[in-house]
Amino acid sequence: MKTTHRFKLAAAAAVIGLSFSALGATAATPNAPATPDTSKPSVVIVHGAFADGSDWAKVIPLLQAKGLHVVAVQNPLTSLEDDVAAAKRAIDAQPGKVVLVGHSWGGSVITEAGANDKVASLVYVAAFAPDAGQTSAELGKDYPPAPGFAHIVADASGFLSLTKEGMSKHFAQDLPASATAVMTATQGPILGKSFEQKLPVAAWKTKPSWYLAATADHMIPPALQLDMAKKIGAHLTRVNSSHVPQQSQPAKVAEVILDAVRQSK
Repeated sequence: MKTTHRFKLAAAAAVIGLSFSALGATAATPNAPATPDTSKPSVVIVHGAFADGSDWAKVIPLLQAKGLHVVAVQNPLTSLEDDVAAAKRAIDAQPGKVVLVGHSWGGSVITEAGANDKVASLVYVAAFAPDAGQTSAELGKDYPPAPGFAHIVADASGFLSLTKEGMSKHFAQDLPASATAVMTATQGPILGKSFEQKLPVAAWKTKPSWYLAATADHMIPPALQLDMAKKIGAHLTRVNSSHVPQQSQPAKVAEVILDAVRQSK
């Protein structure tokens, strides 16, 4: 009986060993993220309103595959100060230099948070790029209202969100309905007063910047995006997409970020 028991234990150990070997082989597949290269800047991504960090789920693996360490900030969306503080914590946690990326409202956040000495460059993706002393809301005052604005609703506490129609037809009109349904359910409402807060500093005045303009955007007018990119002296790339090119054309967005990484010191 003892011999039989030892045989069963040995057989079980062999099976477990094979299982762990198989897991190890899976982890070593070419599709696994590359080991982060600490000689390169980290990438810190700041999402916009009506979204959360998962909005970047298609771009992050493309950056990780190039050996980059990537962090997606989860904005509280309760004020400009709160969102900037969240971005600064993420920046400070990185071991070295940072390429700071912002989408939409996140552009206002990185414009202030990017003044951090660790930030090497800024990447704006269909994003606001205010000047010091300017609010995000006033950026569009000289442009026709974006179609998506008509689908923003406020709750009793002043937090803004997008309707289902606004998400599917104006925020992400180039994504399938199955995707926009999830985006509607997981969106991050933003306190409306945040757009009325003035920025104390504009990091793009001292940091090299990249701007990816979405030419089919229904949330931030494409003409405004092009004018902001010109004003801040950014390296400009155009992409024919909705307000969320990081979801509809992630490879093009990743390439802009990678270009900033390559040129950052």
